[in-house]
Amino acid sequence: MYMAAILESVTVPRRFGFRTTLSPSPTVSSITASPNSRKVCSLPEFKGLRIQSRPLRRTSASVSLRNAGISRRGGRIVCEAQDIALDVPDVTEATWKPLILECDQTVLVEFWAPWCGPCRMIHPIIGELSKQYAGKMKCFKLNTDECHSLATQYGIRSIPTIMIFKNGEKKDTVIGAVPKSTLTASIEKFL
Repeated sequence: MYMAAILESVTVPRRFGFRTTLSPSPTVSSITASPNSRKVCSLPEFKGLRIQSRPLRRTSASVSLRNAGISRRGGRIVCEAQDIALDVPDVTEATWKPLILECDQTVLVEFWAPWCGPCRMIHPIIGELSKQYAGKMKCFKLNTDECHSLATQYGIRSIPTIMIFKNGEKKDTVIGAVPKSTLTASIEKFL
């Protein structure tokens, strides 16, 4: 969210082809204009995003632009967030009872689906929480596309939905991609 606000506020002239270069600081990248190589602005680097270049279509206009030394490069920003920090095991209908309902610790379950963008945003947070509360709480994720009956049984209508269980009983529910602080506050009530 923070990066999107920064990107929306940057004005970049469209007549130049731009490339992203890293500055000496590992946390800051800058955008430079290729014809003059002058620095336009500096942005904090976020390693989960990259610019995906689009293939240049061969038209007479693009060939004449290239022959004139003008490159028409376009691109879009894509997320490369991976399942890093995800030590969160899957739970299925077969393993639900022993892992969730019969567990003597507090259990956090993330109801998610592979096609859900907000779910992918919250995965790293759940991974961090599983490491942060190791020994005090267990974290699992349940794919709602594969486990329809459990999603229906617990009234899942929106994903991501995070449920907290203690002694096999549902204690709290958090719906949506929320900040880590919101989840931490919910977890702390049941530890």
